[in-house]
Amino acid sequence: MGGLGVALWKPVLEKVIFDTDTAVFNDDGAAMVMLLRYPERFDILGVTVVAGNHGADQGAEYMLNILEIMGRGDIPLYIGARAPIANSPERARIYEERFGKVTFKGAFTEEPQVRPPPGGRFAVVRPEGESAISFMIRVIDDHPGEITVLAIGPMTNLAIALQLRPDIGGKIKRLVFMGGNARVGGNVTPYAEFNFWFDPEAARAVMHAPIPDKIMFGLDITNQAVITKAHFDEITSVQTPITELAAEHMGSIWPGYHHNPEATGYIWDCLAAGYLIDPTFVTEQEDTHIEVVTEFSAAYGSSFVPNQDSGSGIDDGNAQNAVTVMLDLNFEKFFALYRDLLTRPV
Repeated sequence: MGGLGVALWKPVLEKVIFDTDTAVFNDDGAAMVMLLRYPERFDILGVTVVAGNHGADQGAEYMLNILEIMGRGDIPLYIGARAPIANSPERARIYEERFGKVTFKGAFTEEPQVRPPPGGRFAVVRPEGESAISFMIRVIDDHPGEITVLAIGPMTNLAIALQLRPDIGGKIKRLVFMGGNARVGGNVTPYAEFNFWFDPEAARAVMHAPIPDKIMFGLDITNQAVITKAHFDEITSVQTPITELAAEHMGSIWPGYHHNPEATGYIWDCLAAGYLIDPTFVTEQEDTHIEVVTEFSAAYGSSFVPNQDSGSGIDDGNAQNAVTVMLDLNFEKFFALYRDLLTRPV
């Protein structure tokens, strides 16, 4: 019209590395489904799998199955660290002898043979040949200041990448992660949250890395995100391949609503994913520092806000160690989003 050119506006996609220790579905798989509902907002450059809930190879199979169900086999998946930096099944055994029970040990108690996902069939698409750690370094180098790392498992992959290339920390746009505890107790020991407990050395390295923006969804906020049988029923009353996975995992495996209608579970990783979509469900947060206990003691794997008068060496003025800790939420608002995204047609 009149020879005038029309510029077509295109939204800028947020580039995401999805770092995960995927289980059958809940909680990592649900977090992936949530982000996949917004292809116009998120460009998931790749999935990087780490040992945690399961071995890395087993977690890869669960995530490939979810990507296939969602029709997103085009998203590349890379297998990363198959073991923590220092923690091990033997160390967990010694911990229990000295300090008491670890209520969930994840991959440390898993059989080595990789099992097919629910349905008994492996996904057609296979993992990439490149390692997750190499992929992380390459993509962060290629897109400095543009990458959001969503880390919802132990942070072994990112810690090793930072060890190999310390400079990439400053090239990450932001790190949004699920793990740790700031001002509350633990969930696998009286002191420690599982993701940090599984690889405390990795968590500590990342907390001290020069990543400009670290956003923590730890037990302080996830303890407020309680999911009951009634919530479970709202999701599984809608029949889709995704809600069938939710029913399989949350009904039969954890927290086991099929066996115990009075059971309660928690939403962990999906809070971190939900924050990328709509951060307004968070109602309280704190800008502080987080220290991680790597000394082999009863508190191994725990994290806390250091006391500045304790001689901890943490400097309030050191932005490198700064973390924004999420503390509370409007659960009804979050659950409405969660339910909607999990129950949409596939």
